[in-house]
Amino acid sequence: MNSLVTFIWPTLLWGLVAVPLLVLLYVWLLRRRKQTTLRYASLGLVKEALGARRGWRRHVPPLLLLTAIIALLLAAARPAALIALPMTQETIVLAMDVSGSMRATDVQPNRLIASQEAAKAFVADLPRDVRVAVVAFAGTAAVVQAPTLSREDVYAAIDRFQLQRATAIGSGIVLSLATLFPEAGIDLSQITGQRNMPPGPNDKPKPEFKPVPPGSYTSAAIILLTDGQRTTGPDPIEAAKMAADRGIRVYTVGIGTKEGETIGFEGWSMRVRLDEETLKTIANLTRADYFYAGTAADLKKVYQGLSNRFVVEKKETEISGLLAGFGALLVMLAAGLSVWWFGRIA
Repeated sequence: MNSLVTFIWPTLLWGLVAVPLLVLLYVWLLRRRKQTTLRYASLGLVKEALGARRGWRRHVPPLLLLTAIIALLLAAARPAALIALPMTQETIVLAMDVSGSMRATDVQPNRLIASQEAAKAFVADLPRDVRVAVVAFAGTAAVVQAPTLSREDVYAAIDRFQLQRATAIGSGIVLSLATLFPEAGIDLSQITGQRNMPPGPNDKPKPEFKPVPPGSYTSAAIILLTDGQRTTGPDPIEAAKMAADRGIRVYTVGIGTKEGETIGFEGWSMRVRLDEETLKTIANLTRADYFYAGTAADLKKVYQGLSNRFVVEKKETEISGLLAGFGALLVMLAAGLSVWWFGRIA
């Protein structure tokens, strides 16, 4: 959006053409009244009747009324402005890649440490009433910290990351959704490798699922960080569709090598490549954003930007009601002053 204010019905702005005509009409009426007063035999009687105090005051009510008309015309065009509003997120899930390639040192001191430090700084900047959960994923996914208000517990969970082989991005998303909706009965069999047990006689029936518009659930969000592409687990695009159907935004952060390269450490090597297209698709499907971080400094900036986004949200909001109220207030003020000063509405 290039401008601060836009209009939903801009054609109604043509009504402002009437404003100069009203000014000309007012000037014409003043001159006509002046010519009428010249017909009196004595101008002194006119001045006495009008009173010296009526000089500049007689122009105030018409000026207020003209301003009110402008405000009402603008309100009729339905203006909308970008307004910073407090975010309503209650829970943020950090879904973080802990695959072996996170040892790579192309992001100093290495990808894992850089992501840990950036994530902890992000959590520190969040409002204190926002709960944070941490999901770590590699070949499988695990909740290393359930949603909590304790920042110290979140920091400790991030510091306890243990690197594993393979990358299951879809598992990270699905388990994050199950963490946000524990009563939804989300199937975790592809993640845990165990079949879901049939419901017992005392188990609550699985609630009926009704999809909602993507991005419409404002009480939670997922931030997904990875440095590679899926090698196992559920399809991340299908997992993203699950998130979209629940209204959850999944902000994706890519770290490491875009082009792909062979990374070697501790006597073995592996080929890694950041799957940006998949991460962009996940973000688009869930009405969120994708960010790339090629360095530790970039990663910190990404998390700082996300932190600011979760503190306040810039939202396009229609303000026609405010302008209409302002216009009505000016009309009442103009009428009140006219009655107070002159004893009538004129």
